Amino acid sequence: MSTPTRRSVPPSVVTPLQQDRWDALLVAQAGVVHVRQLRAFGVTEAMLLAQVEGERWRWIVHGVYATFTGPLPQASRVWAALLYGGAAAVLSHGTAAAAWGLAPVDPGPVHITVPYGASAVSQGDLVVVHRSRAHRHIVVATDPPRTSAADTVIDVAVEEDDARAACTVLTGLMTGARVRPLDVERRLVERPPRRYRRALAAAVGRVRHGVQSALEELYAVEVEQAHGLPPAVRQVPVVVDGTTLWEDAVYDHLGVPLTVRLDGRTHLRDDVAFRDRRRDNAAELAGRSRLVFGWADLSADPCGGAREVAHVLRRHGWDGRAACPRCAPRS
Repeated sequence: MSTPTRRSVPPSVVTPLQQDRWDALLVAQAGVVHVRQLRAFGVTEAMLLAQVEGERWRWIVHGVYATFTGPLPQASRVWAALLYGGAAAVLSHGTAAAAWGLAPVDPGPVHITVPYGASAVSQGDLVVVHRSRAHRHIVVATDPPRTSAADTVIDVAVEEDDARAACTVLTGLMTGARVRPLDVERRLVERPPRRYRRALAAAVGRVRHGVQSALEELYAVEVEQAHGLPPAVRQVPVVVDGTTLWEDAVYDHLGVPLTVRLDGRTHLRDDVAFRDRRRDNAAELAGRSRLVFGWADLSADPCGGAREVAHVLRRHGWDGRAACPRCAPRS
């Protein structure tokens, strides 16, 4: 059974007015209830056990029951976690990211955040409980309640195993879903994360200065910064066939007519492929050098990308040197 089936408590207990309230509660909470709510309807422990033993209802987690049997839909899992966490529990981390439309729904445990000192603890593969001393400052009164978009992307990033991965995730969430960098920057100051604070603040700064994707973040950090290359000017407008397009990185401010295009798409659409061919032709006619990198190029060999960029920069008179601990012997 994939969706909740409405169940009502015994007619001898429920008045017509209670029945309407009961039905509304089941709709609002995806068929999931807490024992405290059952008591408010006059449902005794014996009545509850009769529903469970009769296989009409099922126990989910301490104090929480589904008024149906079979698999739990995502909405019911979410409500079970919130009801278990208590009145102050809110969706957070990956679950909140999915609720905000920032990430796909994760079939794993539901993540909730409760105030520091709350008694709820994580429960196996159903719910992961986080605690926050700033709980009242991070909540948005949605239905169901969740952490703010800015707090959510920070929480998701902080869960990564290292600072580099955290910055990549944060950049992807900010740019892909248009979470305002200023909001994230403010939350990093008002509610400092438990780790990666400086790295995440730097990632926000890069987005504010034109980085618009995880691939551009990778280029800025692993190619430019790691190798001592001068930073490009980002998101520079160029008019092609009367249409304004945006170049990811250019070096004209150094006197170098170099465009670096960071291509995170497959370009299966004919109109996109045609547009990019026209843009390449326009750059060639203008005497510009062009380098194009994809995610696979830079994630596998950022040093190779840096050497290519340095080679073009030197050809146009740049006298710097590209090097990092990984590739210094070859640069």
